[in-house]
Amino acid sequence: MDKIKKLIAKKNKSKIVSLTAYSKNIASILDNYCDIVLVGDSLGSVLYNYKSTRQVTLDMMIEHSKSVRMGVKKALMVVDMPHNTYRNPKEALKNAKKIISKTKCDAVKLEGGKKIYNSIQTLVKNKIPVMGHLGVLPQSDKTFKFKGKKKSEREKILKDAKILESAGVFSIVLECVETSLAKYVTKQINIPTIGIGASNNCDGQILVFDDLIGLNPINARFVKKYANIHKQIKKAVSNYSKDVREAQFPSKKYSY
Repeated sequence: MDKIKKLIAKKNKSKIVSLTAYSKNIASILDNYCDIVLVGDSLGSVLYNYKSTRQVTLDMMIEHSKSVRMGVKKALMVVDMPHNTYRNPKEALKNAKKIISKTKCDAVKLEGGKKIYNSIQTLVKNKIPVMGHLGVLPQSDKTFKFKGKKKSEREKILKDAKILESAGVFSIVLECVETSLAKYVTKQINIPTIGIGASNNCDGQILVFDDLIGLNPINARFVKKYANIHKQIKKAVSNYSKDVREAQFPSKKYSY
């Protein structure tokens, strides 16, 4: 809980840094730079080539989270609850307890607003920290269009943000939310907002790690590629292939 209190205290003071991780090796690097490491159900598309996150299972999330836990010592570790694992408070509590007990994560993340109020409240009452998620909801939205252009969308997102806060979430991810709305929502609630495609008006930012390093072939507007690891891997494999075919590897140095 101390990590969560420290995170909330960052609101309006310092920006919160978040990234996704699906394995120990990556998590151990991110742990030195991030406030939050999220085991996202985005692993469905990033690692398994699923068409949507709806195909991700609870067991998949747990196994990847167990690996990530080994690499996270300092950051707050949050795990996405996958599609159809929190349809009612009873189901949400059972599955959240399973995630917490098997992965030793610090918190879980659920997508949605008013519809999942009772589930969130139940988790919080049972001392399970919850992160919310509004805007584009990959588990339920059929199209990935940014939210906040229509008045009805703006009103719903603001209302849902306040509902989530009252339910007890410690922060809310705002995904692909229009700039001025993201700014307004951030000012209207007392907990941090974490943006992805929702402008720098949020209290923090999150990206999918594989997108950030240029490994995932995605060209979404909100993704800034800080490296081109795909190109470097291609070069390394090409060099290895050449060395093997020409009997240059392994040399004496790499042989027993």
